[in-house]
Amino acid sequence: MASPISSAIFFFFFSSFSFAFALSWSSSIEVESKVVGGEGAEPVARESFPIDGDVAWVVQVSDLHLSSYHPDRADDLVRLLAPALRAIRPSLLLITGDITDAKNKRRTSTRQDISEWIQYSNSMEAIVKYSGIDKRRIFDIRGNHDKYGVPYVGHELDFFSTYSVSSQLRRPSTVQSISLVGDDRKYIFIGIDDTLSIGIRGPSNLFGHPTEKRMAVVESELQYWDVYPSDSVTKILFGHFPMSFTASSEKGQRYESLFARQSVSSYICGHLHGNFSRQLWRLHPSKLSSDVLVPRKAKGFWEWELGDWKESRLIRILSIDGGVVSFHDIELLRKHDVRDEFQTTIVITYPADSRNMNNMEQNNQSFRNDINALVFSTQQIINVTAKVFDSFREYKIMEEVPLQLISAVDKPLFHGKWNAESYRSASATRYLLQVSVVDSQGKETKSNLRPFSVEGKLAHYASTWLAYLVFQVEWQSLYMVLLWSNFSFLVVFLCLPKVLNYLMERNASYQKWATSHVISSPIKRRKSLFVLFWFLMEGSRNRILWFSMVMYLLCLLKLPWFWGYATSENENIAAMYLSGWRVQSPDSHAILDKLGNPDLMVITLPFMYLVVTPMFILIYSLFAERSSFYLQFCRKLRHKNGPVASNIELEQVTQFVPSNLTRGISTSSTCKFCQGWTRGSLLSGCLIITLVHFKICLALMLAYGVGPVSLSPALSWAPPVFLVATIYSTSANINTEQR
Repeated sequence: MASPISSAIFFFFFSSFSFAFALSWSSSIEVESKVVGGEGAEPVARESFPIDGDVAWVVQVSDLHLSSYHPDRADDLVRLLAPALRAIRPSLLLITGDITDAKNKRRTSTRQDISEWIQYSNSMEAIVKYSGIDKRRIFDIRGNHDKYGVPYVGHELDFFSTYSVSSQLRRPSTVQSISLVGDDRKYIFIGIDDTLSIGIRGPSNLFGHPTEKRMAVVESELQYWDVYPSDSVTKILFGHFPMSFTASSEKGQRYESLFARQSVSSYICGHLHGNFSRQLWRLHPSKLSSDVLVPRKAKGFWEWELGDWKESRLIRILSIDGGVVSFHDIELLRKHDVRDEFQTTIVITYPADSRNMNNMEQNNQSFRNDINALVFSTQQIINVTAKVFDSFREYKIMEEVPLQLISAVDKPLFHGKWNAESYRSASATRYLLQVSVVDSQGKETKSNLRPFSVEGKLAHYASTWLAYLVFQVEWQSLYMVLLWSNFSFLVVFLCLPKVLNYLMERNASYQKWATSHVISSPIKRRKSLFVLFWFLMEGSRNRILWFSMVMYLLCLLKLPWFWGYATSENENIAAMYLSGWRVQSPDSHAILDKLGNPDLMVITLPFMYLVVTPMFILIYSLFAERSSFYLQFCRKLRHKNGPVASNIELEQVTQFVPSNLTRGISTSSTCKFCQGWTRGSLLSGCLIITLVHFKICLALMLAYGVGPVSLSPALSWAPPVFLVATIYSTSANINTEQR
């Protein structure tokens, strides 16, 4: 017979989940009765700028995170970035998302702050004034922070549409296309805004979400330039989200295959901040072949993440020289006691770094016999020299090549001739290049030693395990593996012992089997396999709690986990499911389903792995510990009074409590509360799980509202109620002295 509290818990969960299911069912009916507003096809914002010659360079800045509580970030934009732009004079300035921080002072909730956007607008106006850059050459796109809590584009909280440079220049499209037209070449830059159509508040707003229509627009824009010879067009894309944090489209399409098909050279992004590694580089290879008689040629594109402005004050100078793409990252000085002067910077545009070059495996045997380098300085440059080192000969200098300023073009480009045939090598890292510069004040500046390969061989670059995990792994796929493997484990964990119990009880063999292994044998002779099966079977014998756990798992699969303010606190309450958020769109009043998946992995994975799974294991462990106490008690009786007496006294025990050896333990145990160190350890585990659960719930309450989240039974109430019911069922006392 079930204990009163177990029955009450069962009916409580049944009624709560029935109410949640009814609410969910009614919401689904509302979805079907309304027309879901789709995203309209947006025109591409195209801009074109001429360049002098065929060497171009742009500056990228990412993750500014301008904050009302950290005004130094905006101040440094003017103090540091403006002098840098004045010295570099780039063709474009690309700001790749997360312009504002959009968080409160304690960083516990996300919301748009108009003062942060005013900071940004004022800073950009000052940068244009002091750097001399043409404002039309500045392109900014949204990041996930810039979309936090924005119900839709054009909402009063959509400050990007008012204060961004792109909006002020009437470039509202999510796809921006910029072409730099040189003498013989064209360099195409395409910016992509893949933020959520409805700006879910953090933390469930982490991934880029391309749509089928947007991907079609991007592909069409890339094909637009195919009318020109392929060797005269270089295609570079920029966005906020790296590929590892970009979800698939509605039909499962991904950018990687699209970029490879359209011969994209590189994709530059931000988002990850790169504090753990300054070399977040990734080559996306793709084997393409149009003729079976022609050897398959390796094609692909590079992905380069840039660290943040927020903490590191990093900028990137990306150069294109005859289709060869190179880059150099600079950490601007932040010392207020020194003169805010841009330091001399060297960018070698050719030959490219063999660790990340985009002109791999050349078929032609003729090589460019030139060395090109851009030198940016506030001082007059007196001497520029390139040195070639041989790492196989203890870094001996093989050649010194003087570089001369090309006066025919209005750019700081230095050029020199060499014999590239002399540097053929089977190794892509044997030869290294360094350029040294001497300015008018006698100060010498040297570039880093960089390996090169005139034959187009790609060198391997070292990467940390953390950089590989974050940047190389496709997190959408990994999330699905982690999530469904956890649910599969819990299904087996619940169902397998129940099936074994049914089969053994049906054959009346469980009493004999358990008695022979536990009562008749010393503890040290138990086999590990038996202990495992016994633990599972005893833990699942409380029918009420077992059935409640099954219902709870089904509810997590199909019903809402919690409700909350998904966007702004002034908007409607929305429900979060395992498949994503279900939100009513304020602009079209349609119900949009499955928003923010897999972004909610930061909610679901910690809850499943740190709360639900250990909770189920502890529930089984507490019941198994109680059964172990029964069996140990019976074994002691056998040693004390003999087998016959122990069997008699065991029958007397079952007069008070139905035997777990025959019909299962469904009432209270004879063991005392905290009986021994084993039970104490289990109760300590329950306390730890409760604390972890409280921390998760508190974070969600601060993010989506205290009231709605706290009143959500699946998330807030279920785990502690399950643990309390289990502890009560396994710790009530029976006066065994009457036996």
